[in-house]
Amino acid sequence: MPAEDLSSAQLEAEPLAPLGPLTRGELVGLGTRIAKRTWADGVDRWFWGEGVALDGLAAFGRSSGSDDAEEVAAWVERRLERPMHVVHVNELAPAAAAVGVGLAKEVEQFADWVAEAPRAPSGAIEHWPGGLWADTMFMAGAFLARLGRATGDDRMIEEAARQYLLHAEVLQDDRRGLFAHGSHRGETIWCFWGRANAWAALAAVEVLEAAAGSHVAGEDEIRQRLSRQLRSLVSLQPEHGVWDVLVDRQPETAGILETSAAAGIASAMLRAAALDPLAFPEARSAGSLALRGCLAHVDADGHLTRVSAGTILQLLPFGYSVVRSDRPQPWGQGLALSAIAAALARAGLSGADVAAVGLTGQMHGAVVLDAHDAVIRPAL
Repeated sequence: MPAEDLSSAQLEAEPLAPLGPLTRGELVGLGTRIAKRTWADGVDRWFWGEGVALDGLAAFGRSSGSDDAEEVAAWVERRLERPMHVVHVNELAPAAAAVGVGLAKEVEQFADWVAEAPRAPSGAIEHWPGGLWADTMFMAGAFLARLGRATGDDRMIEEAARQYLLHAEVLQDDRRGLFAHGSHRGETIWCFWGRANAWAALAAVEVLEAAAGSHVAGEDEIRQRLSRQLRSLVSLQPEHGVWDVLVDRQPETAGILETSAAAGIASAMLRAAALDPLAFPEARSAGSLALRGCLAHVDADGHLTRVSAGTILQLLPFGYSVVRSDRPQPWGQGLALSAIAAALARAGLSGADVAAVGLTGQMHGAVVLDAHDAVIRPAL
């Protein structure tokens, strides 16, 4: 076994303090800045990074009232004027965004590829030949869950649930509830990459949201697995809100912050708390801290810094050390917007809605206030 390489960890910049509670207007302003930068950088390909960016833009548009959701729909319609041939599960991410802006029929044919996708003997969709990755849980899961909800086909939601559980059996650590990034040739590589945990948590939330109001096989187990994961992430969250690139503070990556994971986990936590605050009791406050922590790293041009590069499965912890601040990464931009959208959706609850879901805090107009952990504070 080679000696640990601590060079990247030792040279990492100090973390920034999280932002304080924000007014709704301030949060919309931050989201607008991120969205403008994302569009300005260009959304050129039908692939996973662009899909995550589009999904965040659409979610932000729906929650803020901006025209970003309409722009996403127009982008998808233009792109689909050309023939599309899916060759990898990552290409389902833009299709999931398309369903979210009302274009389910336009991408329904992508479900045919899912039915024939390369699979492990268990039936889990492979991300790479001989390997299951947490990335697939979100790329395929969000598409299937949303398409099933949009078309009324519960079989798709059930397949999304089944894929989550098949992957969780391989990738979720029994003791801590954290998710490994992936497996290679049938062996799980136990590196608890932050963005992999974001993909897994978001996949669970997508299934639970799609299954709301109906019973889907495996729903209770998904809720339990998500609860275990979120509790573990809460126990490991630093006071500034942003987890290391490997969330369990491996020595080779200790102190190397990764903001896209914090944004994705924040989105999952805030959405989980809205679904069931009793099942996820600490998710609201931890999600708020994660969001305010990652937003501290948004620069004046709307670029979320300290985001992992596109990252394939690594066999050693040091392989996850590549974090980029020199240019925006579309998945970082999109996950930040998704988290902002989740916070804005919570802030838009009425007083009756707050009572119904058991949230604490006072109301100021349509804004939820909390002295300790809210993202939103009242405008003065």
